[in-house]
Amino acid sequence: MPPSRLDGLYRSLLLTKFFCKGWGKPENLERLFAFRKIISNRAACSQLVPRDYPVEITKEELHSDCKILEGKFISPLEIYMPGLVPDVAQNAHFQILLPLKWNDERFKPICIHLAGTGDHYFWKRRNLIAKPLLKEANLGAIILENPFYGLRKPKEQRASSLQNVSDIFVMGGCLVLESLVLLNWCERNGYGPLGITGLSMGGHMASLAATNWPKPLVLVPCLSWSTASSVFTEGVMSHSINWDVLETQYFADGNFRERLSKMVTVVDDAFVAGKHFIQNFNQSVEELRLDINETKDLVCGDPSSDVNLTVIRETTPEREQKQSKNLIHINRTNALNLSEPLLNKLLSNVRCELTQEEIDELNMKIHLALKRHNEEQQQAEGSPPAGSKLILEVKAEDKGVTTTTTTTTAAATTISKSVGSKIMQYISWGSSSASDGTQEEKRIPIDTTKQR
Repeated sequence: MPPSRLDGLYRSLLLTKFFCKGWGKPENLERLFAFRKIISNRAACSQLVPRDYPVEITKEELHSDCKILEGKFISPLEIYMPGLVPDVAQNAHFQILLPLKWNDERFKPICIHLAGTGDHYFWKRRNLIAKPLLKEANLGAIILENPFYGLRKPKEQRASSLQNVSDIFVMGGCLVLESLVLLNWCERNGYGPLGITGLSMGGHMASLAATNWPKPLVLVPCLSWSTASSVFTEGVMSHSINWDVLETQYFADGNFRERLSKMVTVVDDAFVAGKHFIQNFNQSVEELRLDINETKDLVCGDPSSDVNLTVIRETTPEREQKQSKNLIHINRTNALNLSEPLLNKLLSNVRCELTQEEIDELNMKIHLALKRHNEEQQQAEGSPPAGSKLILEVKAEDKGVTTTTTTTTAAATTISKSVGSKIMQYISWGSSSASDGTQEEKRIPIDTTKQR
């Protein structure tokens, strides 16, 4: 879609230009790109900000419709990358809006609001977004001031126009770590559920921050995308960049050009995954739709379609031949498509127990197998025969062990049972009539249709 003419006209009326001082110092860019590898790893990034990171509340006001707090803390990026954050931007300033009374004291929802391009100070987000949400949904808000904006704007910077390309990476690094500080502060003070949002550039920054929070978090990025590159190179913002300065610096020094080219060449897993996702977007959406439909069938389907698994006490060649079409073997061919750890457990002759997650996985895969089984029978015979059963058989890997869940001979009872033979404890099993006339073994069934 071509850029909006209205946006282009508005941008042409503004005299300020972005990146008027150029790329920034090469050594600063190198430090930022090296730190990017750490901050893009969730496990590593979440460890950069301690849970008890110091936050100072400097002001508290009580209004007729809400309670407003103001506070500040030192940006963690200044601690890890000293000298990159301007002095005036090293303190992160924020404002908190809280309802006078929560609807339920057990739940105190609060959302962090990050600024879009040109959104200085707190008043715009407070009056246009935070207060309406507080009034309609009793939702608290934390409004964080962007580095290089409002209270954190360097004196020599004009309006919102960052002076160096490196400044936008400093801004992103600051906001990611500062958001983690505020999320930890919310948890310490009993607030939650938590969320984070932003408009345009703020939505992109909110997405970056959310990916580094290791717990459930609501993310609402508005009018944003996974990258800002197209906005600066093709969109309306392309008219606001001082390309002449950037081009002159780039070609003036061959050593600088070579170093910069190496730094901006991104070949990491995240970038490759993003390209693959876009190239296969339609296929990914179709696979997601199928997964959703299958999940709905499992969760909301007819409870009468529970799998009827039979434990065979005795087998004969005639019975095996008769039931071969309804028999699913669990072996290395992995017909049920089980996860590797679960498959290894089922095939091992070492006594162990299944976790609840493994039980749920096995139940789900059996449901899917039953569904495919019934569909194949409907295609072959028009409708499944009454009373047909799908039989699950687990065979141990040890050649000396003949124990299976569907076939247990008298000689095998003296050998240590595999976990396959213990699976009966977790799933609803029925025993078919045995030749010795023993009564049917009854087990308490597990509800496989419950939501997890």
